[in-house]
Amino acid sequence: MSKRIFVAIDDSPTSQKALDEAARIAGALGASLCIATAIDEGPLVQHGMGLGSYIDVDQIKSEMRQAANALLQQAVARAAAAGCQAEQLLIEPSPRRIAEMISDAASQWQADLIVVGTHGRRGVERMLVGSVAENLVRIATTSVMLVREK
Repeated sequence: MSKRIFVAIDDSPTSQKALDEAARIAGALGASLCIATAIDEGPLVQHGMGLGSYIDVDQIKSEMRQAANALLQQAVARAAAAGCQAEQLLIEPSPRRIAEMISDAASQWQADLIVVGTHGRRGVERMLVGSVAENLVRIATTSVMLVREK
């Protein structure tokens, strides 16, 4: 039985479903809930090289942090509306993959269950876009629950 549930979200509808499921389970079990999101500066670093004279990279990073904090505040309020108190965690940017960042944060928080949404991509789309959920399942040291979009 899970006592420490860690849900990783982004701004997708699938993540909202994962959040709802995590809050439902935490409420039913009387478990602690941590809602986390990771700041992914990867695309900015990969595609922003040489653009420093055209865009304010620090401004974009600041806006990413503000958006992530706003997302977490909305998620905590959504969990509270469902009758579940939650803490929030902003996972700081790192050169590592998002799945690794989530797995490490969940381990540090001592989660015994990680909940994450999955789009269920297959074939070429999965190859091109990648799957944080799939990578997380492979590397996590605790149980992972995948919540599908549909």
